[in-house]
Amino acid sequence: MQENAVEFRHISMEFPGVLANDDVSLDIRKGEVFALVGENGAGKTTLMNILYGIHEPTNGEVYIRGRKVERFSPKTAISMGVGMVHQHFMLVPSFTVAQNIVMSREPRRLGVLFDNKAAEAAAQRLVEEYGLAVDPAAVVREIGVGLQQRVEILKTLYRGADILILDEPTAVLTPQETDELFAVIRRVVRELGMTVIIITHKLYEVMAISDRVGVMRKGRLIGVENTCDVDEKKLASMMVGRPVLYDRLEKAGEAGAEQIAVHDLTVCDDRGLVAVDGLSLSVRAGEVLGIAAIEGNGQSELLEAITGMRRVERGTVEVCGQNVTGKTAGEIRKVGLSHIPEDRLATGVSRSASVTDNLLMGKQRDKAFSGFAFHQRRSSIERYAEEVYERFDIRGAGIDTAVGSMSGGNMQKVVVAREFSFDSPVLIIAQPTRGVDVGAIEFIHTRIIEKRNAGCAILLCSADLDEVFRLSDRIITMYEGRITGEFRTSDITKEEIGWYMTGHREGKEAAKA
Repeated sequence: MQENAVEFRHISMEFPGVLANDDVSLDIRKGEVFALVGENGAGKTTLMNILYGIHEPTNGEVYIRGRKVERFSPKTAISMGVGMVHQHFMLVPSFTVAQNIVMSREPRRLGVLFDNKAAEAAAQRLVEEYGLAVDPAAVVREIGVGLQQRVEILKTLYRGADILILDEPTAVLTPQETDELFAVIRRVVRELGMTVIIITHKLYEVMAISDRVGVMRKGRLIGVENTCDVDEKKLASMMVGRPVLYDRLEKAGEAGAEQIAVHDLTVCDDRGLVAVDGLSLSVRAGEVLGIAAIEGNGQSELLEAITGMRRVERGTVEVCGQNVTGKTAGEIRKVGLSHIPEDRLATGVSRSASVTDNLLMGKQRDKAFSGFAFHQRRSSIERYAEEVYERFDIRGAGIDTAVGSMSGGNMQKVVVAREFSFDSPVLIIAQPTRGVDVGAIEFIHTRIIEKRNAGCAILLCSADLDEVFRLSDRIITMYEGRITGEFRTSDITKEEIGWYMTGHREGKEAAKA
């Protein structure tokens, strides 16, 4: 019989007003890849935070390799060989890769002085052993998110982890980076006997990488299945408690007048280097234009320039027929633009503010919500927040909940709910379902197509090619700040798109070669 790496026995975890885990018993075997899936707020991350010692359960027991956990703390978990890579990275941006990896266990010279050479050598040994290529001397803020995730994984391995928890590990990765990560996971499990636990919403990835899968719903463990015995549709229905029809999206109507027009746009990144290089595009009313690009090829800077969050070096941006080049984000919003940013934590929400206050942002001066001298009408505000909260199926402890205490998917629903409630004729959407569960993906995708069918002009950027194909009427590919191709979704495959994303303008021919 295969040895258990982790055993949960009747685990319950209660927060004020929320039963996050409800009598969960689960065994995870040594040397397997175990996927844990469920809707946002189902209790997946809470259960893994208990294993990592962040929370002490209200009831129940945890065993690691047969040894009962007596004291719940990350220090204890690490000493017992458990490492966790969180969805939102915990790195020091100004430190190098090596300095982040050895943090809290720094090599010393003379027992006092930090030994940077030894740190870089230790990091390099890990890079070579696990095949997670990254430069130990690079400064973290200057590398992409895919490489930052590798640093997080290397940091846990440096501490001797042989039970590795990955929370939404592919949420910020390109398809190529995902393949590389999965290759590493297979190797450490097969060759080193490690146990890897993946919390994810991407069911096709569950099918590709896991040995077994556990499904949680509303804090309870619904079932554990051998991955080879299930398919995506069965897992999706187990997660949400009903059949999920997320492959059916009906688009209606013809494209109308041009609502977004970008002409010869040049934009620089944070380092002053050209990120968008003489780019032109247009989006018409009643259509979705999708951007397919590997991260770091100018798509983020393009959207920030259109929405007034980044300076335009050259060229023009028009929204709803008005030249908005050089205007502030607030001024562009008033023209008729709503924006779902790619980083919900940095620019999408105020984590310390309540759900109500986050939903009100941008409408706080509306007559319905403010009276004399901008005195707020709290009863009207709360009624509005309750209605939006229910309509967009936001789940948590209620409208007074601090957004920072919510799951990532419910944070995203708050952003989507606020921006869609403006009824703007133009929508700029970046990574709409990053870190969001299958039920919420179905919900958000349906709302996007409803907006498109109602005549909204939508510019969509997503790292998920399936999402780009499913939602878009047209797709452009970007490489090094330039457009390398433009297609109707019916005229090209994902494999062919991949070639244009890497700068091959002969994409179709290269893909077939």
